[in-house]
Amino acid sequence: QEERDKGKTVEVGRAYFETEKKHFTILDAPGHKSFVPNMIGGASQADLAVLVISARKGELETGFEKGGQTREHAMLAKTAGVKHLIVLINKMDDPTVNWSNERYEECKEKLVPFLKKVGFNPKKDIHFMPCSGLTGANLKEQSDFCPWYIGLPFIPYLDNLPNFNRSVDGPIRLPIVDKYKDMGTVVLGKLESGSICKGQQLVMMPNKHNVEVLGILSDDVETDSVAPGENLKIRLKGIEEEEILPGFILCDPNNLCHSGRTFDAQIVIIEHKSIICPGYNAVLHIHTCIEEVEITALICS
Repeated sequence: QEERDKGKTVEVGRAYFETEKKHFTILDAPGHKSFVPNMIGGASQADLAVLVISARKGELETGFEKGGQTREHAMLAKTAGVKHLIVLINKMDDPTVNWSNERYEECKEKLVPFLKKVGFNPKKDIHFMPCSGLTGANLKEQSDFCPWYIGLPFIPYLDNLPNFNRSVDGPIRLPIVDKYKDMGTVVLGKLESGSICKGQQLVMMPNKHNVEVLGILSDDVETDSVAPGENLKIRLKGIEEEEILPGFILCDPNNLCHSGRTFDAQIVIIEHKSIICPGYNAVLHIHTCIEEVEITALICS
């Protein structure tokens, strides 16, 4: 109801769909600047990002200028670990655009230099395509409105993407996104590596609680085991809901994740007005965890 009242996405929405070859989980991340932390939480669970850009005159420019969310979201997607980016240039059916190849190329020319600066390889990591979300043109089937576009429509393109490399034999790592009570304690998250099965004994880090997996839901369907890459709901025994915080990690008892209070970090400063120096306080987003940190020293290489 809050999202309807405000006319914008607030929380990360979830939905599922299948193509002929693949099964996808959609994470609809907030676009408004007031909900950037929620957007980061969504991006941290994604393998692939879809950046929706408006081709309407003035709207791309507004979103891309300093302070606009297009720039920030592209940068956050990259730093959250997203390796492949699809840029949907939407509203191509708008009267100010009228499926203009010239406007499409203009949008690309404005975006590519910044995406390259952020760390995406324009030739390998980014794919542009025109579309109309209102009419569905070029989403599922090739559109006659853009004969100049050489490439697959959106859904067939997703269907033909190569499979992502998954660490099936790696240590169990499931960062917690959210938790709630429902006939026990239920946690939500994406299994990053390893595999989990019903009845398995795990450890919740960093508080080192021993827990048992009572049930697993993958895309809201109950299952006995799951492989990495799946977004899950897991019902646990041995821990209370209030003892868990977003950012905690479910681990293999024989291979726990490291925890610590100090670390070295390599950072990239995109836009920042004040001076960063020892004693500077910031908010750190790492996987699904959000923590206040202090910079104690600057190490120049």
